[in-house]
Amino acid sequence: MQAETAQSYAVVQTGGKQYRVKPNDTLKVDRLPVEPGKQTDLEPVLAVSDGKTLTIGTPVIAGAKITVDVVSHVRGPKLVSFKQKRRKGYHRKIGHRQDLTVVKVLSVG
Repeated sequence: MQAETAQSYAVVQTGGKQYRVKPNDTLKVDRLPVEPGKQTDLEPVLAVSDGKTLTIGTPVIAGAKITVDVVSHVRGPKLVSFKQKRRKGYHRKIGHRQDLTVVKVLSVG
């Protein structure tokens, strides 16, 4: 069994969700108001680890930020919400596609 190399990571909140990110990660987050090809910072940062020590914010870490490169804007898969009441002739079908932004993490800290 090989020993794992220590890697830095962070927990960042965006779009009401929390993501555990490390450098060179690519992830889809809720749509950000940034053009593709530009860089932006994700804040607030809730926790940061340099591979040895973990710093947890109360509730956030002041001055910490995650730098990301906006790759593209995409739309998520179609989700269908269907409601029905039996024997009443009532049914509703509603579809939804979330607007997403694909980002690549450049630096953590």
